[in-house]
Amino acid sequence: MSAEGALVLFSGGQDSTVCLAWALERFPRVETVGFAYGQRHAVELTQRQIVLDRIRTTFPQWGDRLGSDHTIELAELGRLSETALTRATEIAMTKAGLPSTFVPGRNLLFLVYAAALAYRRGLASLVAGMCETDYSGYPDCRADTIRAQEEAIALGFDREFAVLTPLMYVDKAATWTMADELGGAPLIDLIREETHTCYLGDRTKHHDWGWGCGECPACQLRANGWAVWKAQT
Repeated sequence: MSAEGALVLFSGGQDSTVCLAWALERFPRVETVGFAYGQRHAVELTQRQIVLDRIRTTFPQWGDRLGSDHTIELAELGRLSETALTRATEIAMTKAGLPSTFVPGRNLLFLVYAAALAYRRGLASLVAGMCETDYSGYPDCRADTIRAQEEAIALGFDREFAVLTPLMYVDKAATWTMADELGGAPLIDLIREETHTCYLGDRTKHHDWGWGCGECPACQLRANGWAVWKAQT
């Protein structure tokens, strides 16, 4: 276990919840940060508090390590972004070859703001759920992008920060496996019942893998990963 603390970029979705469990297994002090950027699926901001409360009550061995939660307002990002994540527009591929759900600069900004918070809180590691194995094609989720941002943050803050991405080379089926290994059935149930990943913010439909519209790219990735994982177990 590391002797230092970590700040987890925690949206309240499946991936960031698994990353939070991963960090709680490895660090004696873990804090969380979420971002309000005018996202269409703002229900995640409500669910993230529910997930944190459930972790504290269901996993006492982690609850003792789970510290303060923070929310950073980035409304200007939403105003700048004409995307399907920040506007009620159709989710489709754009002329640039990227999904219309791509919010330019989002993860880069998230990491800079998280580093500023971690700097003040005395935390040396940032844990984030970016993944380039089984994802929507966002360029700011790639390993090369994250490593470059890690270097820029270290230079800009004149302090070493580790940007840890435990899901970078893990597909959605393996993410369920990781959740099972970290917290067993209680963590799987928590993810299915309380996390939110659906781009449309739909919590009216429940599926084996959790809540969501079942049609958007995020739901499809989650459903496919669940199906593969269940077939393997």
